[in-house]
Amino acid sequence: MSKSPAQATLDKADKKANSSSGWFSSATSKFEEAGDLYQQAANQFKIEKNFKAAGDAFAREAECRENGKENNEAANAWWNAAKAYKQGFPQLAVQALAQTIVHLTQAGRFRQAADREKEIGQIHLQENNDLRKGMRELRESGTANACYKDAADLHADLEEYPQAIARYEQVANHSLGSALTKYSVKEYWLRSGLCSLAMKNDTVSAKRNLAKYSNQDPSYSSTREAKFVQALIDAVEAGDQEAFTGAVVEFDQVTKLDNWKTGMLLKIKRALQDSETDAGIL
Repeated sequence: MSKSPAQATLDKADKKANSSSGWFSSATSKFEEAGDLYQQAANQFKIEKNFKAAGDAFAREAECRENGKENNEAANAWWNAAKAYKQGFPQLAVQALAQTIVHLTQAGRFRQAADREKEIGQIHLQENNDLRKGMRELRESGTANACYKDAADLHADLEEYPQAIARYEQVANHSLGSALTKYSVKEYWLRSGLCSLAMKNDTVSAKRNLAKYSNQDPSYSSTREAKFVQALIDAVEAGDQEAFTGAVVEFDQVTKLDNWKTGMLLKIKRALQDSETDAGIL
């Protein structure tokens, strides 16, 4: 049975990597040539949809790049390995991303390292449904604002609302300092407000935080987000499910609610219903 083009190229790469350096060639050039062949084999395996073999070949390319002191190329090869492994081999993808992060950190490419950390968090979340591990990975990569926000969302999913609020406030505080990101602050404060209300319908914390945010940015109180939180607080305090639903519908008509906010609002409404039931029993 004849070998596939990818396997034939892989065999050539192995032979080159394991060869002894001749009189007219250096060890560095040997590893460089072997790395090029492993990369070629990996891309051929991808065409064949053999993603495990592709990831393995990219990993072997990365090792050749490391032996040849080509650290930038090694980082790229590990990342390519991770992308191949993502097609059904999440744990191997995490290991390859961890190697990528080592090289990026050593090169001072911290933003890219943070992005790779975020990928690890997302793999734990999507592939393994491991919320806590994913949250920890995202938190450790918190040099990027998006990572703090994702970590906050995960805290909220775990119903760890004080931690979620602290993270949203962290992102908002960071965003206030830049004209480019200041527009997004009202979104983070809205999410914080929903977390307060989900915390056993804690209107005291929600009102206190609403006042605090308005002091930090006087324009916040006039936003639709702030008015929405205030309307929800009023409805919860009054035990008025109709007013609560009305506020949600009105907000959604202008600004479509995403899945996360919808889930949080359902939690708050269920707690509101439960408190009304308890009041009826008493």
